[in-house]
Amino acid sequence: MSDHHLMSTYARLPVHFSHGEGAWLWDTQGRRYLDALSGIAVCNLGHAHPEITEALCRQAGKLVHCSNLYEIPLQERLAEALCDRSGMERAFFCNSGAEANEALIKLARAHAHRQGNRNPVIVVMEQSFHGRTLATLTATGNRRVQAGFEPLLAGFVRVPFDDLASLEALARDRQDIAAVLVEPIQGEGGVRVPSPGYLNGLRRLCDAQGWLLLYDEVQTGLGRTGRWFGYQHETEARPDAMALAKALGNGVPIGACLARGAAAEAFQPGSHGSTFGGNPLACSAALAVLHVMERDRLVERADAIGDRLLAGFRARLGDREGIREIRGRGLMIGIELDRDAGALVRMGLERGLLVNVTAGNVLRLLPPLVLDEEQEGLLLDGVCALVEDYLAPPAECAS
Repeated sequence: MSDHHLMSTYARLPVHFSHGEGAWLWDTQGRRYLDALSGIAVCNLGHAHPEITEALCRQAGKLVHCSNLYEIPLQERLAEALCDRSGMERAFFCNSGAEANEALIKLARAHAHRQGNRNPVIVVMEQSFHGRTLATLTATGNRRVQAGFEPLLAGFVRVPFDDLASLEALARDRQDIAAVLVEPIQGEGGVRVPSPGYLNGLRRLCDAQGWLLLYDEVQTGLGRTGRWFGYQHETEARPDAMALAKALGNGVPIGACLARGAAAEAFQPGSHGSTFGGNPLACSAALAVLHVMERDRLVERADAIGDRLLAGFRARLGDREGIREIRGRGLMIGIELDRDAGALVRMGLERGLLVNVTAGNVLRLLPPLVLDEEQEGLLLDGVCALVEDYLAPPAECAS
């Protein structure tokens, strides 16, 4: 089989997966791999979860799509379930994280216009990642992924992540700010966890300035960090609106923009929409995901397993030369090296371990929330051996 008809948007690894089960994937040669990436934080329930499969098959036999021109009861149930868990009031459904963040951006601008701000500015963060559409690409704080797509959009200003002082200084200088958009933990930026109190501080500053606080929870949401949503690690950090996707459908494309208060009223009929967003098939999958997560206490499980893995990595790798920092929350873990770490991905593949490197030198681990005790041990041992071998000095040549 050849990929010469595919656009060259991915540098794909030389492996074809045929099927999966839980935290395992098998390639077409029958080799098994421990998945510590979960499709980049998508398959929180692992692969081929029987209840997600059953929900999809049942719904596909009844109705896949019917258009948002009509009422969709499954969509209404999903909106209620997400709002109950997040403290939001209303939901808009789409198909991806980028689309959910686009909805946040449009919502913030619509709200600003209703308040008389005709040229609203959204504050975004350095080293952030929000998507590949033109608006979300502009909001992203990574010049490498923006290059070649200019002109970028107006209406964004950037400050350092985890730096309230910079944002406070900006508030003194500008009167056109409408919102702040931030990831509770920066994923693509290197699993960067903010200082305690940062999100609470953002909430207080936004309240004082009359700005909307927007969270990109595409990677951190749905239990990944050991809470239903990443902002819930702080006590007073509830947003005005937030974006979800990735794990919401356990692989079925679905995204959501949730909002409360004035932000929830920003959209009116005709101001935003999505052909496929929130169709019966996707909502059926998402409802099954939420049911399994709650019944099996997977949020609490992610918190406990993450604590054990972080402690294990720090004990075995923390003092090793070449390691800068080991950080994370729940099952979102980053091991930062003092050198480029890209080769770890192929090394891991050769050992039957699927890992990812982001920000150039951060080994990122996003295993499924359904890891069992044996798989937890295999992951800890496998990653430690991988990093140790990578950092080991080359053998001295015989004299």
